[in-house]
Amino acid sequence: MKKLISALAVGALALTATGCVDSSSTAASSGEDFPKNGKSVELVVAFSPGGPVDTAARLIQPVLEEELGTNVEVVNKPGAGGQIGYTALANAKPDGYTIGAVGSPSIVVIPLDESRGAAFSREDLQPLARQVVDPMVIAVQPDSPYASLKDLLEASSANPDTINATTTGQMGGEHFAIAQINETTGSALSPVHFSEGASQASTAFLGKHVDVLVGNISEVVDLANQGKARVLGVMNTERTEMLPEVPTFTEEGYDIVSTTARGYAAPAGLPEAVAAKLEAALQSAIENEEVITKMDNLGLTTSFQDAQSYGEFWQKQEADYQAVLPLVQAK
Repeated sequence: MKKLISALAVGALALTATGCVDSSSTAASSGEDFPKNGKSVELVVAFSPGGPVDTAARLIQPVLEEELGTNVEVVNKPGAGGQIGYTALANAKPDGYTIGAVGSPSIVVIPLDESRGAAFSREDLQPLARQVVDPMVIAVQPDSPYASLKDLLEASSANPDTINATTTGQMGGEHFAIAQINETTGSALSPVHFSEGASQASTAFLGKHVDVLVGNISEVVDLANQGKARVLGVMNTERTEMLPEVPTFTEEGYDIVSTTARGYAAPAGLPEAVAAKLEAALQSAIENEEVITKMDNLGLTTSFQDAQSYGEFWQKQEADYQAVLPLVQAK
């Protein structure tokens, strides 16, 4: 009888212990204890060190560490225009310990373009927060005969493919911007691709080897302030504080918006508690006054969006880029 009672007691203890483990596992799976045991968070940057995506990520890193109470390690995984890093992010475990810095159009276009054979789709990524919108601008030489955006586009329409414009590579943001301009206005600017990036494109423009410079405001504002380029239009719905005297394309009668948006995402399927903690931490880091000031000094105006709004913005960009993708693929 004593043996039976002992056996029942052991069994009861085992069931109690099992119940405790199950409860603990439930808490862990819900992410309520995230981050735990000092485990680091990896912040994947799909581009080389020193670029705008990398710079923005490193600016928020220390604040993010304070907010999360753990180390945040920025890891660069460049290659294939961001595809290598994005693939690693999309295929990581959705537990909050791997997040990524992302930028459009690359994060939007790569899954849309079948020729790239992407191993991930839009549904494999979960937006967390937007940090900045960097509008595209179009600029000419200071002594250019084109005094306005209208002058340039009308000249391009009248003389197809005789006025060339810079891009930072096939299917890059500038390439899409030129395609949108040509499609919307009837002009025929001819893209010239500089695969090494914005510095190579700017050098060619400054050497007067290219007629028109197309680039993000953060890349062109210094040239404008130094009198080395004259910006004719901003491809956004509002004027930029960096060059307040320059009109938008909308003001000039052209319904064109082309911006590079940079933000943060995670593998899809985060536990709600983890997603909430990451979103809150990112908002605090992005809206930190010191971070904003440093971003402003780089010509990058902070434009925070929470996860839901950023996701909606992302969907809108998908529709916009899907519409012009055939034009970019064809030329």
